[in-house]
Amino acid sequence: MANNEQERDAWLAQVSEAALEPELPIVDPHHHLWDHPGSRYMLDEIVRDTSSGHRVLATVFVECLSMYRADGPEPMRPVGETEFVNGIAAQSASGQYGQTRVAAGIVGFADLALGAAVEEVLQAHIAAAPARFRGIRHAGGFDASPEVRNSHTNPPADLYESARFREGFARLRGLGLSFEAWQYHPQMPAVIDLARAFPDTTIVLDHFGGPLGIGPYEGRRAEIFGQWKKAIAELARCPNVVAKLGGINMPVNGFGWHRRPSPPSSDELVAATRDYYLHTIDQFGPRRCMFESNFPVDRVSCSYVVLWNAFKKIAASFTRDEKTQLFQRTASEVYRLTLTSEIPSQAHGDRKG
Repeated sequence: MANNEQERDAWLAQVSEAALEPELPIVDPHHHLWDHPGSRYMLDEIVRDTSSGHRVLATVFVECLSMYRADGPEPMRPVGETEFVNGIAAQSASGQYGQTRVAAGIVGFADLALGAAVEEVLQAHIAAAPARFRGIRHAGGFDASPEVRNSHTNPPADLYESARFREGFARLRGLGLSFEAWQYHPQMPAVIDLARAFPDTTIVLDHFGGPLGIGPYEGRRAEIFGQWKKAIAELARCPNVVAKLGGINMPVNGFGWHRRPSPPSSDELVAATRDYYLHTIDQFGPRRCMFESNFPVDRVSCSYVVLWNAFKKIAASFTRDEKTQLFQRTASEVYRLTLTSEIPSQAHGDRKG
């Protein structure tokens, strides 16, 4: 297991693959930017990854406690993250850093448990990035086991079910904002109930709904997969929900890639995780699914080239139009991105729910 960035680079370099289908346009709808001691992922680092062989037209930033304001009212401090990312996006939009438009869409954090008072925070986010701000993620990942780390927002077990949270959530639709749900698989019923309670608000399910594979969930993959499959099928019946396909190579998922002496190849990733992708696509349809990198978090397990090669291998049997939907168009539609290099859409007949 690599302990620092240089060791991580050397570890990842042990597996080198050429990018498959390098002309296939991609929008990466989920990545982070931060500059922590011993861990830096800023514009140079993401451009390094998006320029490594795949044709990434644009990306969407998702909140990660980065560059909050140091002072001012506590609820307003997360707006600093949007200000920071909008500056990075402006740098990228200059064209001086390659073809990828980094952070063409921005998803920030606001404490929806503030209830109606959160609207002021939401308005401030929009004002900070009026051309790019698209939604809110308020992570709800909670598990009673001390072996499972709860979400960075330190949520209570019942966040998505609480009345105050839902009062704040109700403010999203009027401002044209989507919601990103990030929790663990035992909490999927709460996401299903939330989607049914707010059928006119777009909900994006992050990271397959968080199937756990560590702590009390270790060694129970087949059992948990069966539970997860049923929950995904039920959630797919809510037409306001779209699914991100990725973020399943984190330590919490229990595959243990980061503990190996060398990282996995794309074939190994496919063999271990393909069923999660195919089941979700089967239930939601390509028009409500989008591949995501979750970088640099998933970089603990594999390189950017290897990850997107795995996605392309999983999608190998899909039609050209279905691939366009999965790799680019769903993300462009959900986050309302205007791209100059889109390829024409064809007729779709695969929407479910």
